[in-house]
Amino acid sequence: MMFWSVLLLLGAGLFLSAFFSGSETGFYRVTRVRLLLNGLGGDFVSRGLLRLTNNPALFVATTLIGNNLANYIVSLGIVLGVGMLFRDAHLAELIAPVALSPLIFVYCELLPKQLFYGAPNRLLRLGGPILLACTVLFAPLAAFLWLLGRLLETFLGQTPLRIRLTLARKELQQVLREGQEAGVLQATQHDLAQRIFTNATQNVLRFSTPISRVAAVPLGSDTATALRLAHRQQTSIIPIRAPNEKQLVGYVLAIDLRLASSKTVDVVRPLAHISQDESPVSALILMQSKKADLACVEGPNGEPIALLYADRLTDPLFGPA
Repeated sequence: MMFWSVLLLLGAGLFLSAFFSGSETGFYRVTRVRLLLNGLGGDFVSRGLLRLTNNPALFVATTLIGNNLANYIVSLGIVLGVGMLFRDAHLAELIAPVALSPLIFVYCELLPKQLFYGAPNRLLRLGGPILLACTVLFAPLAAFLWLLGRLLETFLGQTPLRIRLTLARKELQQVLREGQEAGVLQATQHDLAQRIFTNATQNVLRFSTPISRVAAVPLGSDTATALRLAHRQQTSIIPIRAPNEKQLVGYVLAIDLRLASSKTVDVVRPLAHISQDESPVSALILMQSKKADLACVEGPNGEPIALLYADRLTDPLFGPA
């Protein structure tokens, strides 16, 4: 009976060691959007795992305690097993850990990490109840480790690691790639998403024209002058400035001037106003919401520094590759 108890103890230690080693890899590989969707669908395990992804310090403390506990159980099982099988237990206790270390490293470290790396969503969801139960069980010790970490952060001035609900770019790309492989997304949709990712990291000033290089006509000018400027600049959008001033008051479209009965530029469309810190994607959304074809890019003090044409933003997204 004692032999089977030792064997069971050793097996439990090996399982826990493999589980916590693999879960650590799966935690950083899992697709949070799947956890979020499963959680919204009523899966309580996915909700619990999602909470852990947003509290990585708690997860790290849990796996740290679990791995140490598993190693202690494995060591205890080896010592008890060697004491039962060999007469010269002292020598065997020294040799057995060295002999078994390569097997434990391969089957309790490398193999579980490789399995969780290849199928993080499935395996982490499968082992989720055990992981969540250990999180609750180890909560007192995890709280102590969390407090110790906070103290170290206070003295060292390090910013605590936080993973928020917002999806990382890499995760979104992975979801889109899986969607295309599954036939949910078309190639054009995947291409559009990739273009959005590429341009989202740019600054809006990259697509803007500095104010000093903008050619505008004064309000009240005759339409022929404005149309000549549009033809010369090869654009359908004509900036309009105040009479005898350089301040822009709006813009007109060439089609508006051709259809208007008036021979002078009297009615203008309002400019949208965008901060220089905006991304191209957010700037395009703002311009579309205001139905503006032209926006004034403003500096930190609200001064106009550039003009942004809507087609300069849409061409990189929807134009030819």
